[in-house]
Amino acid sequence: MATTTLDPATYARTLAEHAVDAGRILACAPGCQRAQALDRIAACLLDQSAAIQAANARDLEAGRAAGLSAALLDRLKLDDRGVRKIADSVTQIARQTDPLGQIIEGYVRPNGLEIRKVRVPIGVILMIYEARPNVTSDAAALCLKAGNAVILRGGKEALNSNLAIADCISQGLTQAGLPADAVQLVDTPDRAVVGELLKLEGRIDLCIPRGGESLIRAVVEQARIPVIKHYTGNCHVYVDASADEAMAVAVCVNAKTQRPGVCNAAETFLFHQSAVRRGLLKKVAEALLVQGVEIRGDERTRQTVPQAKPATEKDWSTEYLDLIVAIRIVDSLDQAIDHINRYGSRHTDAILTADLAAAQAFTHRVDSANIMVNASTRFSDGGEYGLGAEIGISTDKLHARGPMGATDLTTYKWVVTGTGQVRT
Repeated sequence: MATTTLDPATYARTLAEHAVDAGRILACAPGCQRAQALDRIAACLLDQSAAIQAANARDLEAGRAAGLSAALLDRLKLDDRGVRKIADSVTQIARQTDPLGQIIEGYVRPNGLEIRKVRVPIGVILMIYEARPNVTSDAAALCLKAGNAVILRGGKEALNSNLAIADCISQGLTQAGLPADAVQLVDTPDRAVVGELLKLEGRIDLCIPRGGESLIRAVVEQARIPVIKHYTGNCHVYVDASADEAMAVAVCVNAKTQRPGVCNAAETFLFHQSAVRRGLLKKVAEALLVQGVEIRGDERTRQTVPQAKPATEKDWSTEYLDLIVAIRIVDSLDQAIDHINRYGSRHTDAILTADLAAAQAFTHRVDSANIMVNASTRFSDGGEYGLGAEIGISTDKLHARGPMGATDLTTYKWVVTGTGQVRT
């Protein structure tokens, strides 16, 4: 790994050059060796749990002193259960089918040429993220599974935790006979290093920023390399006319309150006017208020829920990441879909309904990466989808969309095999 005694440009270039060299070795390593490295990393995380938690305690102490919000401190915290969880994620990724070498499609041309489209690593990935130390191990494991080298740049709030986790990753790689530089952590909070890394076209193949919208927009503005964006999670739950009452209460409360500071928590609820007449809005609002949720509603909502504050135009497009929700009453399914497509962030949106035609229309017409039918938006997650973990939830349409697992961190090459054919 490069050293931060170098100037930012040299440090960034050295990190990238080490990653390129390590990535070439990793791409040719057999799947069993990469899986072995992940198993060693998981074991080291568990062995070093006390050290990781001690490092995390220093980050938490500094975060409280700096006035970090409760939501950010929640994302930052690693206890015994948290360390076990990140180790389990690494193990789950190790057990997955190796994506490399998979034949996406294959066929024989009339002239006898065998055409195959084969999965290969992307190469070198730059991962930029905020105060979530679990991303350090998740991103490293997914990149290694897909044969990519990765440069990790976490938030300064989690630097001690990230360094402790990165040390376990380095040990696991070395024990498996793979280059430790396949995973490198930027060990300085100097933002100039990020700017230099984003310029390294030809050395770094892809950047994936994960965090607040301001971070992602700053990366996009500076980057000379491709970026897969993971923008805000302004997620909706639409309660249709035929929605079941118990389901509406349970799903809405879960989507908003189970963990409000994450990107797949719901921020806006839309209620069909018929569902309101059936008392569903009142029931859901009562349950939310018990959980301490602040409700901001349109005029019709406030007629049913007098505790609601007036919603402004800005509320419909806001990602609160807090115990706040905007509620609007709509006259039809069409109006709900139009609202979501206008104000949503193309992340995750849900419909609660007993009407198959309504569910199908919502699924087809809402332009989001994840559509939930009769389920909480909180299930929009790589682990819940069986991916082991995710490197993020892409709100882009190219090259990947939704939770990104190891397979989404590959590209492909065409392999053409002949018997001496020449083109005439």
